[in-house]
Amino acid sequence: MPSNTACANLTSLINGDKAMAHRAEHEGGRGWSAWRIAGWSIPVLLLMLPAVAMQFTSEVNWTASDFVFAAVLFGSVGLAFELIVRKSDSLAYRFGAGLAVVAAFLTVWVNAAVGMIGSEDNPYNFVFGGVLFIALIGALLARFEPAGMARAMAVTAVAQVVAGAIGLTADPRSAVFSMGFGGLWLLSAALFWNAAREQGPAGSAR
Repeated sequence: MPSNTACANLTSLINGDKAMAHRAEHEGGRGWSAWRIAGWSIPVLLLMLPAVAMQFTSEVNWTASDFVFAAVLFGSVGLAFELIVRKSDSLAYRFGAGLAVVAAFLTVWVNAAVGMIGSEDNPYNFVFGGVLFIALIGALLARFEPAGMARAMAVTAVAQVVAGAIGLTADPRSAVFSMGFGGLWLLSAALFWNAAREQGPAGSAR
């Protein structure tokens, strides 16, 4: 039969291992986790693609201003992922926020490259900047909490669909394409809502 002292030492060792694992998990959030590596390496790789392509084909011809614009845009994506990692450990929250970042990135990229409706010179495409403004203001008002983010992304999805629908008469194919972005915002809202439901029981337990 093990002594009481031995049992106490074993219990202390187990609890100590749990505490170390818990501490390592939280410290890992501040280190270079897989999320941070992906958040920064993907933009860097995307920025390198046109530079490499220009060495092999004349069809890709970026100017210095193009690279500056892309660097700022990709850097914003990396920074957004950095903030996402710091905000929550919830996978639902991280995927929801990541999807919102991707939707915003694609909106800016498509608008700058070819335009959501018509060409990139079509003034109507500024409306989609308003959609991004709605998402940003909604996120700030929600203080990036999951329940509020779910509502903000749902409103953004509606705004995206309405903006695309208004452009149906001018460019039906592009309008339907832009309306499809509403699905990204809506899926983001669903993930945030799932994160809020996960947070609910945890909050009540505390």
